[in-house]
Amino acid sequence: MSRRGEVLRGMRYLAHMIQAEFVFVYSTFPDEASARRVAEVLVTRKLAACVNIHPPMTSIYEWQGKLETGPEIAAFIKTRASLVDDIIAAVRPLHPYTVPCFLVLPIESGNADYLDWARAQTKD
Repeated sequence: MSRRGEVLRGMRYLAHMIQAEFVFVYSTFPDEASARRVAEVLVTRKLAACVNIHPPMTSIYEWQGKLETGPEIAAFIKTRASLVDDIIAAVRPLHPYTVPCFLVLPIESGNADYLDWARAQTKD
């Protein structure tokens, strides 16, 4: 793909993100305790409606030139797109990783009663 094509694709994705009211912020943690600590802070501060913590999975990645394999806990943070920067700012000092993962995935739609609940659980 040409550089121009990459830029256009990125712009279309950004436009889609701007339209999405809700997103998942995906993050990984070394253990359940750290994931729970972060989840409780986010829900208490009304930065997330809900955080789903998934059981250990195996991650394979390269870190500082060495192939690593180890267990990780995945967290899906359900929130408003407008709160993503606040979430990252709140989680960074609590996160045990030097380079934490924060991937933002748009939620295209959902059942109205759930989305109404999520709106009520998070800051405007």
